[in-house]
Amino acid sequence: MEQPFVFGVPATSPHFIGREKEMARLGSNMRYGVNTVLMSPRRWGKTSLVNRVVSSLNENSIIVVQMDIFACRSEYDFYNTFSSAILHQTSSKIEEWKDLAVGFIERLTPKISVSPEPGVEYSVSLGITPKTHSPEEVLSLPQKIAERKNCHMVICIDEFQQIGEFPDSMEVQKKLRGVWQHQKSVSYCLYGSKLHMMSKLFLKKSYPFYRFGDVLNLDPIPLQTWAPYIQGRFMEFGKQIDMKYVQRICETVDYQASYVQQLSYSVFLISDLEVTDESFSKALEDLIAQNSNVFIEQTQSLTTYQINFLRAVLDGVSTGFGESAIREQYNLGSASNITRLKSTMVDKELVEITNMGIIISDPVLKLWLRKVL
Repeated sequence: MEQPFVFGVPATSPHFIGREKEMARLGSNMRYGVNTVLMSPRRWGKTSLVNRVVSSLNENSIIVVQMDIFACRSEYDFYNTFSSAILHQTSSKIEEWKDLAVGFIERLTPKISVSPEPGVEYSVSLGITPKTHSPEEVLSLPQKIAERKNCHMVICIDEFQQIGEFPDSMEVQKKLRGVWQHQKSVSYCLYGSKLHMMSKLFLKKSYPFYRFGDVLNLDPIPLQTWAPYIQGRFMEFGKQIDMKYVQRICETVDYQASYVQQLSYSVFLISDLEVTDESFSKALEDLIAQNSNVFIEQTQSLTTYQINFLRAVLDGVSTGFGESAIREQYNLGSASNITRLKSTMVDKELVEITNMGIIISDPVLKLWLRKVL
């Protein structure tokens, strides 16, 4: 059954809208072998964009491998995920997979199990450890396969910021950069959900991945693109939404794509044939309630100082947290405590440091905090 709006999963047609310039740029980078780093806050549609561009590549000379490394917690977690995804997605049959695995990674004894899930033929486990394989062996795998298949390989890695959380992360980054930058038949598309960590990895001169490739920043999808989509979806299902409510939806959630879809869906469900002020208000309360468990989980372990820091940001304080008047008004502790507070709150993804100062970047979290603090 067709859904009026989608959220929580990558958007596909007809729900993927806009991003024409970004699609063209990313598609060209993939075709011409240029490394790409996608930068944007969470919920702005990076995964949807990558999936859309990958699906539009029709060249037989390009093989795309996609992987998500969110579950990786160490260097060799990554190597196992990396090599398994490459071997699995560059071979169509188990026999070919075995041939590639044994041919390119010596001392490998892969474990292959047939999956009961429809559409998934098999899963693989490699058991790569520091005793069996060096990082260089694993990281060189895509170049070797690309040369054998006489093609160009594009490797898309989601949640790449996990690399920055590994023990001895800087050394791991140096190993990856050291091998990848010399590969002639492989390019990379790297993106992740933690903007502050991605910015540190790719925009700081002291980090190995500085200037690794083309940094593509995603801007919000504008109202003039959202409006025909949202109004069209309502109309297709026999309902109407006035332009003022479309604008209110977008502005309420700061044009964050996933939230625009989610709030639009709540408004759609709660409204009868036409959206009203009452149905919009109920839908917004519904959106906050849907996300409240996530926000409780994010904030339940916060200290008094951290809660007070959020109160200050909610009141519009974005700079000058170290000033005595602000510290005393919000009970933020000593001046030396401010640096720790900022760092901790950014790491917890509760606030974001921008050119204008510190803000709460999640618009629905901000609405929820105003209700509970």
